Parts: sequence; C-alpha cells; structure tokens
Amino acid sequence: MNDTSTSQSQIDLLQAALDHVNQGFSVFDQDLKLLAWNRGLWEMLDFPQTLAKRGTHLEEFLRVNAERGEYGLGDIEGKIKRRLERAKLFEPHYFERVRPNGQVIAVSGTPLPQGGFVTTYSDVTESRRKQEKLERTVEERTRALRQSEDWLRLVTDNIPALIAYMAPGPVYRFANRRYAEWFGQSVTSIVGKSGAEVLGSQLFGEISDHIEHAFRGNAVSYEYQRELPDGRTVSMRSTVIPDMTVDGRTLGVFVLSLDATEQKRSEATLMQSQRMDAVGKLTGGLAHDFNNLLTILMGNLLGLSRLDGTIGAEALKSRISPMLKATQRGSDLTQRLLAFSRGRPVDPKVIPVTSVLENVETLLRGSLSSAIDLKVGAAARHIAVRIDPTQMETALINLAFNSRDAMPSGGTIEIQLEEVDLDGRSAAELGVTPGRFARVAVADNGIGMNDETRLRVFEPFFTTKTFGTGSGLGLSMVYGFARQSRGAAHVTSALGKGTEIALYLPSVTLNNSDLAALGAGNDDGAPLPHGDGELVLLVEDNADVAKVLAEQIKDLGYTVLVAESAADGLALASDLGEVRAVITDIVMPGQINGLALARQIARNRPNIAIALMTGYADWGNLQPDGQDIGFPVLTKPVRNDRLAHTLSEILRKKTGARD
Repeated sequence: MNDTSTSQSQIDLLQAALDHVNQGFSVFDQDLKLLAWNRGLWEMLDFPQTLAKRGTHLEEFLRVNAERGEYGLGDIEGKIKRRLERAKLFEPHYFERVRPNGQVIAVSGTPLPQGGFVTTYSDVTESRRKQEKLERTVEERTRALRQSEDWLRLVTDNIPALIAYMAPGPVYRFANRRYAEWFGQSVTSIVGKSGAEVLGSQLFGEISDHIEHAFRGNAVSYEYQRELPDGRTVSMRSTVIPDMTVDGRTLGVFVLSLDATEQKRSEATLMQSQRMDAVGKLTGGLAHDFNNLLTILMGNLLGLSRLDGTIGAEALKSRISPMLKATQRGSDLTQRLLAFSRGRPVDPKVIPVTSVLENVETLLRGSLSSAIDLKVGAAARHIAVRIDPTQMETALINLAFNSRDAMPSGGTIEIQLEEVDLDGRSAAELGVTPGRFARVAVADNGIGMNDETRLRVFEPFFTTKTFGTGSGLGLSMVYGFARQSRGAAHVTSALGKGTEIALYLPSVTLNNSDLAALGAGNDDGAPLPHGDGELVLLVEDNADVAKVLAEQIKDLGYTVLVAESAADGLALASDLGEVRAVITDIVMPGQINGLALARQIARNRPNIAIALMTGYADWGNLQPDGQDIGFPVLTKPVRNDRLAHTLSEILRKKTGARD
C-alpha cells in the first residue's frame, strides 16, 4: 500500500470519528473555503447536500441561512456581507442563534495558525428550555417568597408585640414595625445593626447576659423597664427563643417583647391583696403579743407608782429595763407589720437570707397557735440572694399559713435554709441555669396532697379550701416571686406525709466584711457617742413626745431647744447662730412638713446638720420619683443607739465640711 492510500485511510478514519461526534463540525481555510466537516453539521442545520464538498465558500452557507430567514427579515445581501467581514477577521467567537423553528444553536469558532478557523455547532435547545424553566421557577418562587414576606410583614406589623430576629454578634436581621419604632429605627435601618447600637449601651448591658444565654441554646425570659420620651416608665417582658439546627448549632434567636405595664400593676394589686390577707391572719397573734407587752409596761408602772422615795437604783433599774425591752419589741413589731402590709415597689437588693427569715419568724411567732411548733433554721449567715425582701417575706408567710391550714390539729412547721449546687440535669428539671442556689424550704407534717393537687398547686385561683376562705392566689404568687427572682419553686408532698415547698434562689456568698457592712449600725453594747453641749433644735408638735425626745438628747450630752411647729423651727434656725443640728418630725400640721422645713433650713444655713424622724412606715412616698431625700430618717420610737449614732454622724460631716 502506497503513502497516498495510507493518507486516505487516515482521513477516512478521522472523518468517520467526526461523524460520530454529537456536535456539528466545520473547518474553513484562510480563503473561507470549506476544508472539512462532519455529518452532524448537515443533520443539525439542514444544509443542502450540494454544499457538502471541499472548496464551498462560506458565503454559500450564509446565503442559504439568510434566504430561509435564519438571520431575520431585512436586507439579505447586507446581512451576508457583514458576516463575511467579521469572518475575515479570524477572531475567536461564540454566540447562540435561535432558528425560526425554535432550535437554539451555540456556535463556537477558533482561528487556525495559518488562517481560517474551526467551528463547532451545539444544539442547546433542551438545556436552554430547562434553564428558562428553572429561571421561571426561581422567579415564581421569588415572587411567592416576596409575597410571603409581605404577608409576614403585614401580620407581624399588626400584632401588638415587639418581634425581632438576631443573628450571632448579636446583629439584627429582622424586626417588625413596632419593634423598630420602639427603639427609634425603621424596619430597614435596623437590619445589620448590633444589639448595642439599637438598644443603647445601658439597656444592652442589662440584658446582654440573657441574650448570650439564649445563643447558647436556652429559652430565656426577662423583664426590663424603659422611660418613654413623655416621661412615662413602661415595663417590658421579653422571651428569647434560640433558632437551632438539628445538630444543635444556634443560627440566631427570635425575640418577642410585650408591654407588661398593666400586668405589673395588676400583679402589684394581687400581691397587695395577698399581703393584706396575710396581715389579717397575723393580726390576732400580734394583738396577743402587744397585750403581753402592755402587761409588762402596766405592771411595772403600777409597781413604780407604789414605791416610796427610798427606792434604790437597782430596784428602779429592774422595773425600767423590762419596760424598755417591751417598748423596743413593740416598735419592731409595728414597723415590720407596717412595712409588710404596705409593701414597696419591687426593689431587688443583695440581702442575707437569715435577715428575712428572722423577720418572718418575728411576725409568725405570735400568729400561730400553741398547737403549732415553729422551727426556723437560720444559722447560715453567709448565704445571700438578690431579691425584694418584702416579696420574699410575703411568700414565706403564705407558705407558713398554708402549712398551718394543713394541720388543723397541730403539728410542726420547719423553715430551713441551705446552699445547694445544681448541676445541668437538676437545673433543667427546675427550669433554671446551673449554679449555686439558696434553698429555702417550708415543710410541715400535715395532711399532704395527692398527685393531682400537687401538679396544680401553683395554678392561679386553684384552691382546695372552702369557698370564701382562700383566693387561690397565694401559691401562684409564691411561684411568680421565685421565677421573677430567676429561681424556681418545687413541691414535694404525699397524702398523710406532709408537704415541703422549696424556693431555689440564685445565691451570693458573703464574706465577713460584707456581713459587717450589712450589719453596720447595730448596737453591740459598745459605749454610745456623746455630744459636747452642742445646741440641737428639736421640732415636734406633740408636747409629750417632744419632752421624752428632749430628755434623750440631753442624756447624750447635747443642749436642746424645742420648737412646736415648722414655722417656729424655721424662725429659730434662722435667728440663732448657735444651733448646730436640727431634728424634725416629718408629718406636722400646717402648710409645711418636716421635709420641706429641712430643705429650707439647708438652703438658708448649709452648715447645720439635719435629721428627720417619723412614726410612719411609708414616709418614702414624700419623694415620688424614688430618689434619696437627702437626710437620715429616724423611726419612732427613736432608739437611743440610733439617735446617738445619727447625731454624731451628721455633726461630724458638717464639722468636716467647715474644716
């Protein structure tokens, strides 16, 4: 076989291979004449077979296409000429052409080194239809999603709640209109901003721990207060729920906030109702205590009236000492009862749990019958909690009275305090964050509860008592107090075996210096500070009270001048330069009260030391904005140690100011 035959065989083999390619193929030389092609070109583009020969010029292919409308309507010769001129440039090119029958052909040309070019033709009709279908589907779904988002926006914007979504950072990704406007933003401007930017540094600092806890995968509820531009203070209650994947990753958090101002007012009203209900139950026992105190006072006074002038100092002291103790106990009982019954705004503070238990024990001792044995274990003085003490006292007294009612024939009530460390599982069962908690348990050996009652015991208005004898709100308020304090309440009970209700409150461990600071001012038997004859102006409208107080002040080493009205007090303080200190009652007849008098004197003579005194428990209402009134306040009857320390302290401060 010669070389020519071999070359022809190789060309035939190459042509057979090209004919099996599923694309059209053509090669044109530098004169734009056809050199090679494959069968796919004619099958795909339907060219006449007369063109399928070497040397056919490109113009003939272009003319066939132009005449059958492949290039559209118009000037056929012009269309052919423009395409030939572009072809002569021999530049790489790619374009897609839609044929009149709808077929889409992708044309890709590559120039050859000596001139000419290789072109491939691909039928992309099906892939383009799929792409168009996909694009239409995407467009339809985008439109549906946009419509869905519009509906979601419409719904969330009209819900009376603040709704938002925060991504890690935390950064806002969504907020409804109410939420955005609440923080001075728009629904578009809030997106992408950080929590600190939107909430402000102060509020964000207050709630950042809750947000972080939610991003760790925990549902969180909390409350905060915010002052509006018109001066009103509103209470908000927020719930934050993590947005988590199946494998436990937190993508973000959903935030729902509701205006709880009215609800807080209602809760305060209910709490006051509970306090007054408890006061009614306490009254009988306290009356018994006061009768005993009056018996001590009356008996000793009668004894003194029968003594002659030869009575010795020891005999006189033996009569006076129990009267002073009885007077002090009566004063303590009165102040605690008044503070408990009137309540105060929720005012969380760090306080030793034992101090609350001691107050509760004082109020309960005379209120429980002799058939009830009250045991209070309050030795762990280092355990403190951040709570509102009045709320906690209310809760414990409610629990104690429930225990009393469960023991109609008598029994034992134990109030015990301990510190416990809750691990993850125990904390999850109680619905709290793991950590150290003060556990205050009130237990009795009464009739107990069945499982149905135990499971419903914290429900509002649920009660097992006879109609008219219980509101069903006591234990729900106990539960609410525990949850508000970021703690929990747990019931253990069985029929015939008694009941234990335990409060779990996040604990703060106090060291000795903390305890000393909290207990500062207590009378520990040390000598009382005395004056050096300084002139003290006493303003008191009750002559008998003024006489007793004047004697107390004189006994502490001071000279006393008494004024019977605020007007007299103001005149004496202004005219007598020798007056070094003023002690004035707060509530007095006339147009000016003691607080206004103190402020006027302080303006006129800033170097005078001033203290107030009152027999009322709610004197703080004189300063409705909750700010400090600026002067120390002594509670009547005025204890000698409190009077001595207060006078010494206010004079020391003024002396230091002058120096």
